[in-house]
Amino acid sequence: MTKEEILRQVADIIADVGGLPVDEITPEKYFADDLDIDSLGLVEIGANIEDNLGVEIPDDKLAELTTVGAVVDYLAGSAQPISAG
Repeated sequence: MTKEEILRQVADIIADVGGLPVDEITPEKYFADDLDIDSLGLVEIGANIEDNLGVEIPDDKLAELTTVGAVVDYLAGSAQPISAG
């Protein structure tokens, strides 16, 4: 999956959780400052990303990802598939 495809899926999730227009969600946007998404909203976004993309984002890592672009970069490079386990 390309970064553009990941961004589209992540933006759709953020728009749904945050009640925002999807076209406002760009890689440089900060969750708290620009999109007004609090820590609880970020946890919900993380859970939806895990469910929809089948990857795991540890809670401590999620807290470090402060921008949309950081989430996309993490998913494109470091995210581990959820084990069926």
